[in-house]
Amino acid sequence: MALMINEDCTMCDACVLECPNDAIAAAEPIYIIDAFKCTECVGAHDEPQCQLVCDPDCIVPHPDFPETQEELQAKYESLHN
Repeated sequence: MALMINEDCTMCDACVLECPNDAIAAAEPIYIIDAFKCTECVGAHDEPQCQLVCDPDCIVPHPDFPETQEELQAKYESLHN
């Protein structure tokens, strides 16, 4: 499942640098995560790095993009091969 950023985002910039897929971008009024690029760090790390650095815990699962671990891995491979 892709992740999303909720309205608690403080635009601190910490999550942007941690994303191995360049899925996080500035928008108005908060950052957004491109669900087609977000693999929850499957293929790169053991857990979503953006969630680890997000102080207000505003990065949550996106309810509209349910994906299995296998689908996330395949997405990661398609982005990096």
